[in-house]
Amino acid sequence: MPDIEVTGAHVEESERILTPQALDFVAGLQRRFGAWREELLAARTARREEISRTGRLDFLPETAEIRAAEWKVAEPPAALLDRRVEITGPTDRKMTVNALNSGAQVWLADFEDATAPTWSNLVQGQANLIDAFERRIDFTSPEGKEYRLRPDAELPTVVVRPRGWHLEERHLLVDGKPFAGALFDFGLYFFHNARRLIARGAQDPNSGPYFYLPKTESHLEARLWNEVFVHAQEALDIERGTVRATVLIETITAVFEMEEILYELREHAAGLNAGRWDYLFSAIKNFRDAGERFILPDRDTITMTSPLMRAYTRLLVRTCHRRGAHAIAGMAAFIPSRRDPAGNEAALAKVAADKNREAGDGFDGSWVAHPDLVPVCRAAFDAVLGDGPNQKGRPVESVVITAEQLLDVAGTEGACTERGLHSAIAVGLRYIEAWLRGHGAVGIGRLRVRRRPLAAGRCAVRTGRPRQRLRRLPHRARLCPAGLTGRSRDRPATAPRSCPTSPGPTTTLSSQRTSERRSPWHTCS
Repeated sequence: MPDIEVTGAHVEESERILTPQALDFVAGLQRRFGAWREELLAARTARREEISRTGRLDFLPETAEIRAAEWKVAEPPAALLDRRVEITGPTDRKMTVNALNSGAQVWLADFEDATAPTWSNLVQGQANLIDAFERRIDFTSPEGKEYRLRPDAELPTVVVRPRGWHLEERHLLVDGKPFAGALFDFGLYFFHNARRLIARGAQDPNSGPYFYLPKTESHLEARLWNEVFVHAQEALDIERGTVRATVLIETITAVFEMEEILYELREHAAGLNAGRWDYLFSAIKNFRDAGERFILPDRDTITMTSPLMRAYTRLLVRTCHRRGAHAIAGMAAFIPSRRDPAGNEAALAKVAADKNREAGDGFDGSWVAHPDLVPVCRAAFDAVLGDGPNQKGRPVESVVITAEQLLDVAGTEGACTERGLHSAIAVGLRYIEAWLRGHGAVGIGRLRVRRRPLAAGRCAVRTGRPRQRLRRLPHRARLCPAGLTGRSRDRPATAPRSCPTSPGPTTTLSSQRTSERRSPWHTCS
C-alpha cells in the first residue's frame, strides 16, 4: 500500500487494528469523501463569518418543504428502543469495563470529547471494543482489583462516537495527506465490528453498528455522513439501513436544521441529542462579534431553564417525536465523591431535579458521566416511562418555536463576574494539563470535564491553536467583583450585561489585540 502511510509510532495492538485490509477500507473512505468534507468545512467558515457579521440566523427557506411534509425516520432496532439512561466515557480498558457494567441502557464509547486523541489512545481504544465484544476485556489492575464483565444480556448497547468532521488524524497519510479523524474512527470500528455485531442476532443488546455524530453544523454534513454509511455498507456487503446514528445537536446552526438533518439520515437516523454545553460554545463562537445582546453570563449561572435553552430543548423533543426519532437529553457531569456524603446529597438532588425535568419535558432518555448517577437518572425516567421504552407515543407539542426564541441570549439571567473568569481560567489550565498527558475526561472539582465543555473557557484562555484564536470585540467587558450577581431582566436587551451597583471596584478589561485578550463574558463552558 505505497499510498497509505502510518506515521505514528508503533503502539500495542497496532498489528491487530491496522491490518492491510482495514487500512485499505478506511483509505477508500478518505479518497471518496475527503474532498467533500473539505468543501463543507470551507462552507462552515463562510457561514460563520456571515452570522458574525450580521448577527442573524434563521430557518432555511430553501428547505421549508421538508419541514412541512409528513415523513418519518426508519424504525429503530430492538437494541435502541429503550435508551432511558446513557453513560458516556472514553474507551480505555478500565473505563470500558466500568461503563459496560454500569447498568445503563447505552454506553457512548467516545473517541471524541472524552478521549485525548493520542495515537495509542485511538488504536488501543479500537482494540478494547473488540475485546469487549469477544469477552477478552477482563483484567486485574496493578493494585489487585479485578475488572470482569457482566453477562452479555446485561450489557448496555455500545454506540460509538467518532471525532467530528473538523479534526484530522495526522498519524495516517493517504496519498500524502492527513486523514479525516471522523472517517478513521468510524471506518476502523465499522470494518472490525459490523459483521461481528450483526451475527449476534437482533435480540442481543449489541446487534449492529451504532454511532453518535458530533459537531454537526448543517444538514449537508448529515448528508455526507449518510453517503459514508451507504458506501461502507455496500463495501462490506451489509444490508443498507443497518447503521444507525444519533446526531448531537450541539451547534447553534444545527438547531435551525434539525428536521433537515433527520431527513438526510432518515434511513439511518436513531435520534437527536441535546448537547447543552457545546451548544452554548457554538453560540459564543458564531455571534462573538455580533454585539452586546449576544453576551452570556458566567457559565455556572446558565441553566436549562434559561429561555433560549428551553426553546432549544422543546424544539428538539417536538422535532424528534414528530419524525419518529428518539430525543436524548444532555449530560449530568457531576462526579460523586463517596468521602463527602453531605455534598453528594445536595448535588444528587440537583441531578435528580434536572433529570425529572427532562423526563417531564418528553425526552426519551438522558446522559450521565458516572455509574453512581445511573440509578438517579433511571428513577426519573422510570417514573414517567413505567414499562414503556420511550415517549415517542406522547402527543407532539404543537407550540411554535421561533428564531427569536432560539437566539434570546439577552433573556439569560446572570452576570459576568471576576469569580466566573477565574473559574474559566482555572478549569482551562487544569484540563489542558491533563489533556496533554493523554486524559480526555478528568474530574475538576465535582465535575467531569471533557474537551468541549471546556471550549467556552478557551474564550478566556488562549490555547495557541491559530484557528481558534479569537477576534477583537467591538465592546468593552465589565466584570462584577467576586460574589456579586446581576439579573439580565433588570436591564434593556440592548444594554451591556453588567453587575449591580456596589461600593466595591469594578474590573474593566479593554478589548485588546485578540492574541492577547478575549472578552471574559464568554465563559460558559
